[in-house]
Amino acid sequence: MRNLIIISLTLLMSIVSFAQKKELQKAESAYDYEMYAESIDWYKKAYVKCKDNAKKAEIVFRTAVCYKEMNEPKSAELWFRKAIMVKYPDPLAVLYYADCKKMNGKFESAIKEYKKYQKLVPGDKRGKLGVQSCELAAKWIEKPTRYEVENMPLMNSPESDMCPFFGKKDYRVVLFSSNRPSTEGAKNNKVTGKGFYDLYKTTRDRKGKWAAPKSIGPPVNTDDDEGASSLNLKGSSLYFTRCAVEKNKNMGCKIYKTTRKGQSYGEPELIEIPGAGDSLWISHPSVSGNDLTLYFAANLPGGYGGADIWKMTKKKKNSPWSEPVNVGPEINTPGNEMFPYIRKNGELYFASDYHPGMGGLDIFKAVPDGKTGKWKVSNMKYPINSNADDFGIVFKGTKEQGYLTSSRKGGKGDDDIYEFTLPALKFTISGIVLDEKTNQPIVGAKVVLKGSDGTEEEMVSEADGSYKFKLKPSTDYQIFTEKPDYFKGKGGESTKGIEENKDFKQDIIMKPFMKVIKMDNVFYVYAKPDLKPESFVSLDKLVEILKDNDNITIELSANTDFRGSNEMNQKLSQARAETVVKYLISKGIEADRLTAKGYGEENPAKVTKEDNERYEFLQPGDVLTESYVKRLETIEEQEVAHQLNRRTEFKILRTDYVSKPSVNEPGAGNEGNAVEESIDE
Repeated sequence: MRNLIIISLTLLMSIVSFAQKKELQKAESAYDYEMYAESIDWYKKAYVKCKDNAKKAEIVFRTAVCYKEMNEPKSAELWFRKAIMVKYPDPLAVLYYADCKKMNGKFESAIKEYKKYQKLVPGDKRGKLGVQSCELAAKWIEKPTRYEVENMPLMNSPESDMCPFFGKKDYRVVLFSSNRPSTEGAKNNKVTGKGFYDLYKTTRDRKGKWAAPKSIGPPVNTDDDEGASSLNLKGSSLYFTRCAVEKNKNMGCKIYKTTRKGQSYGEPELIEIPGAGDSLWISHPSVSGNDLTLYFAANLPGGYGGADIWKMTKKKKNSPWSEPVNVGPEINTPGNEMFPYIRKNGELYFASDYHPGMGGLDIFKAVPDGKTGKWKVSNMKYPINSNADDFGIVFKGTKEQGYLTSSRKGGKGDDDIYEFTLPALKFTISGIVLDEKTNQPIVGAKVVLKGSDGTEEEMVSEADGSYKFKLKPSTDYQIFTEKPDYFKGKGGESTKGIEENKDFKQDIIMKPFMKVIKMDNVFYVYAKPDLKPESFVSLDKLVEILKDNDNITIELSANTDFRGSNEMNQKLSQARAETVVKYLISKGIEADRLTAKGYGEENPAKVTKEDNERYEFLQPGDVLTESYVKRLETIEEQEVAHQLNRRTEFKILRTDYVSKPSVNEPGAGNEGNAVEESIDE
């Protein structure tokens, strides 16, 4: 009996071992053929019966990989965590665990896992890129771009809907891929565990409402997967992906072309790609508008990693396609680059899981450099991208508007179609018009805004002196203010090169008319009327004032100190005033707006508040007469007083000046005489 029991137990163990091996073999066979959904079922059955800890750890890891490949990051994260806990030895478990945490939006904890992987495999760039990606993702979410992204519930289903593209030039027809229950393939795909994909079409009515999507039917849709498609500019040629699935046989994916015949499509034809074997994955076509360039994703030999972006060209519509050409290392990486989309302006958009991004697949923009022939690649950032998979973007012509695919949280199904748009930039400029002397608001000032595009707007400053205008993008602006008894005020701003909404703030200062306005930093050669070079800065400011206020005339006056004879000082000051006037005329100021007046020592300076702030020994209101100056205690103080007396000033004589037309201007007089005078000269 004892021997019988032992024999029975041994037999039972053999049966269990055989069953375990059979289930494990089926799991690994399905895994090898990338039938991940089927593989998971067999792995779970094999795990329950497995007694080998090392083999159990491998089963856990492979189960996690299956969930990852099926784009189920929550389940994948859980199983990779289990794999690490059961001490699966391959460091990839840590890397993939970090990847899943990133896809689930757990950026901080993902960074910790990426850093662990860096220590385990310091030579692998993926650890460093993972840390960089998480840091960028958090930064982009905190400061998103101006794009607005919205789910399209009328296009989407509880299943997967993806890769939209426009079916007509008016953008009122959209085709996309979906594995909703109404597809031609009735059974579930053993790779994904879900339905097969077909192409669907929806049309928008005049009120902007999208109709319920309908299958475009045979011969394009079959029992296999159809999706990731592209139309030429006329909408006559449809390129699409077809992935055949057979039991225990990897059939790969291929690109087909069909031609529109009325409201339907003709029998699809395989696009022959030189060097492409039956089991290779060739997918995601994007054809140029003229049908002469075809971009696609493939794992062809000679690439940089997993899937790469390739292109083929042809000289004429009926010519054969060229050999496939890899678009290069700026775009393609050791990871996967997929879902290319070529825009009319030559920009190439694609999805990548290797370039620094926010989650699984991110959408990237590649701009060709005409000089170097290389591509400049940039992440489209949040909210175009998310911590989930984002891919399959398409634009509405030249507009920053279109559709994309995302598996982000809040969708209707697994993958959903989203509409994106870039609202117009919003700029404003506002401020207060202020009196320079009192720093108080000026009410009722005329405020004029002029744009480099020729536009002009006008308003009056409010009761608090404020003004406000809306601005356009990529435009230079000038602001001018006017008010009786004030010099015109001005300011400026530019919206060129600014890519974010902005409210500019700029107060406009207006200088009030005063009896006499002192000009600082106008210097002359000792005892001569010649200007020193350092005077030109101040004089050029006066030129600017006179040009801005072309309705005024001024008296330009020069003053000296009392040293020397009165006659000599009078003559010197007159010469100096005339020197300044000549300089202003040389800068384009009309001579009849200027009067030169030398006052010699007759008008000693009156101490201002500003003078007192600089020189405490002088009191506001004091007049620096000869007797006053001589009473000052030190030679240094007297020299300060002499300096204040040696000044150049101007005062406004008229505010109604009208410029006279030049004799050479049409309508100024006898044009013939003007020409003769010019010739005689």
